[in-house]
Amino acid sequence: VQLVESGGGLVQPGGSLRLSCAISGRKFNIYGMGWFRQAPGKEREFVAATNWRGDDTAYTDSVKGRFTISRDNAKNIVYLQMNSLKSEDTAVYYCAAARDRGIVTTEMAFGSWGQGTQVTVSS
Repeated sequence: VQLVESGGGLVQPGGSLRLSCAISGRKFNIYGMGWFRQAPGKEREFVAATNWRGDDTAYTDSVKGRFTISRDNAKNIVYLQMNSLKSEDTAVYYCAAARDRGIVTTEMAFGSWGQGTQVTVSS
């Protein structure tokens, strides 16, 4: 299984970015997917997750109303649309594939991880 993130970069506060995660090597459309992030000096934390169909989602409180997770099962891609970005959103963002088809939010429930993409929010 290979997960490859893209779309990170430098953005000003209040700006937007869309992260993408392309998955290969497994049957993508029967597993839940998630995004995590790790800021410098901090533990990796859950950001967002979706179930296998993409019709149910979960978010950490700090990104609710600003971030949206979605998936395109025909293209084997999961997205994280990030709006109204803040400096505290600066982190390496990781895409992960769950071991099951439902929504999961703990790291242990995810069996495959991408290499991460850097998001920096700064003026």
